[in-house]
Amino acid sequence: MKASTTRRRFIPMALAVATATTATMAAAFPASGPTTVGHPAAQAVASQNTKPTVVLVHGAWADTSSWNGEVEILRRAGYTVRAIGNPLQNLTTDALTVKDFLKSIPGPIVLVGHSYGGSVITNAAAGVSNVKALVYVDAAAPAVGETTAQLSGATSALQRPASQLFDAVSYANAPAKASNLYLKKDVFVTKFASSVPREQAINLWASQRAATTVAFSTPSKAAAWKTIPSWYFISSGDQIITPESEKKMARRAGSKVTIFPGGSHLTLVSDPAAVTKVIESAIASVK
Repeated sequence: MKASTTRRRFIPMALAVATATTATMAAAFPASGPTTVGHPAAQAVASQNTKPTVVLVHGAWADTSSWNGEVEILRRAGYTVRAIGNPLQNLTTDALTVKDFLKSIPGPIVLVGHSYGGSVITNAAAGVSNVKALVYVDAAAPAVGETTAQLSGATSALQRPASQLFDAVSYANAPAKASNLYLKKDVFVTKFASSVPREQAINLWASQRAATTVAFSTPSKAAAWKTIPSWYFISSGDQIITPESEKKMARRAGSKVTIFPGGSHLTLVSDPAAVTKVIESAIASVK
């Protein structure tokens, strides 16, 4: 009888514990189906555990492969990295393409742009609240109304006559007087990619993507660096966007500046570890 009495008392206690546990779990995980990325509980966990996603935007006469070294280093460090295609067609539409991609990424973003890609991220990041840091790598950072073409600097190799710099090619549905521009071989190898081994530089020249004249002449519609913290990597050997021009842009943006001795406009290819170090500084700032 005592055993029976004890048993009757034990069962309600066990049920009470189970019921309380179930209620606690139900509060934490409401019975409304699987927890999705957009669910408040998932967002709370993500905000505590998610590292920033690094998005890399290439510039003119390049493609996503120009970031291969940085992608490898950052992935080894445990970061999610995306190097995305920049259309190189028109600053406004190129920026909208990148902006739409940014909106697909949950959690904080460190957005990195090289060369003309700097102009693109300056516009694409505007109004995207989860972009927490901008990194300019030998890049343009225009103010509203400025064009990328205005920012190369007085002593830039691009100040030479266009006929000496580019092979101009028509393209389908181009606006009047617009064309695709390809850098000539000697300009690419000796001015654009002078820090890259010659054979590699020639391969990069052979596989370059054209940029349109419209991309360089479209005025910037935004200046995201006014509200988003920024970092600036400047190669002292850059002959395409001069260090003097980049320093001026960095000063007005209030950027944290790193001067790399030597290099070229393609230091991101020849010295990816140095570029990645600056990207990691921006990552470290994101809480």
